[in-house]
Amino acid sequence: MIKVRAATALISVALLACACGGAGGDDTADPARGTAPPPAAAPSTSPSTSASTSASASATPTASADAVTPTAVPAALAFSARTLDGESFQGANLAGKPVVFWFWAPWCPKCISEAPAVKTATATFGEVAFVGVAGLDTEAAMKEFVQMTGTGDIAHLADVKGAVWTKLGVSEQSTFVFMKPDGSTTKVSGPLDQDALDGHVRRLLGR
Repeated sequence: MIKVRAATALISVALLACACGGAGGDDTADPARGTAPPPAAAPSTSPSTSASTSASASATPTASADAVTPTAVPAALAFSARTLDGESFQGANLAGKPVVFWFWAPWCPKCISEAPAVKTATATFGEVAFVGVAGLDTEAAMKEFVQMTGTGDIAHLADVKGAVWTKLGVSEQSTFVFMKPDGSTTKVSGPLDQDALDGHVRRLLGR
């Protein structure tokens, strides 16, 4: 009887030992059990890191294919002057445009006779810049000429000292200087009637 109880006790101890061996939360590999811990989860990318990377990439400057090349200023347009209205005038602002310079003096009969042709040509050829360059007299006389001839619709420079005349190689009135966008010029002595003036302007435009 005692041997049966002893055997029963040993079986109970063995079962308890087996139960204790299967419990627990340790994920370390156990060669005796032939098990391995579950694979570790792959690290996730932080949203803030991704956003920062995208922002950095988008902020990287790129070369523009539409970069504007500055227009070269011909030496003949490298001057500053003042208009009869008292405004500052920069010759460089005419660079790259077709221009007609009209050199006149208030007391010049030829200049007075061609004023109507200049006024009409200014209205006809809107793509051309017409610039009157008055000289050889006072500003008061120049303003009277503009009022008398009705040519106030175009810019007139008060070149009392003749600086612009010298810059463009003009020594007498009336003289026209036709300047192409590339800065090349053609100088013509007046007076020019309407047909002659219009013809020169058309050639200036390549028509």
